[in-house]
Amino acid sequence: MARRNSLKDEWQFETEIESGNQNISIHAIQLPANQPRRYFDPHKLQQLTESIRQHGILEPLLVRPVAKAGMYELVAGERRFRAAKAAELDTVPVTIRELSDEESLQLALVENLQREDLNPVEETEGILQLLGLRLKINAIDVPALLYRMRNEVIGNSNQNVLISLEAEAVQTVFSELATISWESFATTRLPLLNLPPDVLEALRSGKIAYTKAQAVSRIKDEAQRSQVLEEAIVQELSLAQIKEKISNLKMLDVDLEKKPPSLKGQIKDVLRLAHRSKVWDDPKKQKRLEKLLADLRTLVSDAN
Repeated sequence: MARRNSLKDEWQFETEIESGNQNISIHAIQLPANQPRRYFDPHKLQQLTESIRQHGILEPLLVRPVAKAGMYELVAGERRFRAAKAAELDTVPVTIRELSDEESLQLALVENLQREDLNPVEETEGILQLLGLRLKINAIDVPALLYRMRNEVIGNSNQNVLISLEAEAVQTVFSELATISWESFATTRLPLLNLPPDVLEALRSGKIAYTKAQAVSRIKDEAQRSQVLEEAIVQELSLAQIKEKISNLKMLDVDLEKKPPSLKGQIKDVLRLAHRSKVWDDPKKQKRLEKLLADLRTLVSDAN
């Protein structure tokens, strides 16, 4: 059978046994322990639920048998599955395939990466998982490999590790994705994972756009960043408005830095200087100090 150049076609496993489409009880389907997708837009999920109520599920879910007889694990189609449950369907159309744990996860990742509404964080995490599976390494080790490859390309690598086979595998995955190059991914997407946790979560859940999240993340003060982030989400601020707020915060910080210390602070500074001064060796200056000290004591006593 001819294959098209896409990730989903790439993973037509020779070991799988397809039993054709059939309807099974929705209660016989369980979600996998390792799910690539984490966030579902409530509004879009509600729209899909209404569509399924009217027209049913147009594309079968992909499931695989599990050890417990009569039960299946969902491989692909989680959004349709959740919407079907919300629509209170008793049965759903499925395609049943015999898949290993690794094959199941890769198919789930592939379907997730082909979604049109995928946000940058989901895409980044999904690609790292897929690369980890293809390279047989932990996903958390993939960024280091990509940075090493990038350093080699720009001639800055000082490591003696040969990664040609790994590099070839990486390039193959990105050529299949056909949406972003590995160089661009390393430069623009990996830094996403270093965003402050609150900004990263807002971006992952689709509450704020990628460019706006980047701008907000540059605010170092945690309280200020949290406030601007909330305002950006609630008021749906534009990128220009967010940058204006950040600029105003910087001006405020400069003004605070220019603000002279309090009177109490100035007195403490003078006393520290006096301890290090040689004023105590000069009899004339000692008399002036005695007078100043008497005036200060009187002033403090009157205030009490």
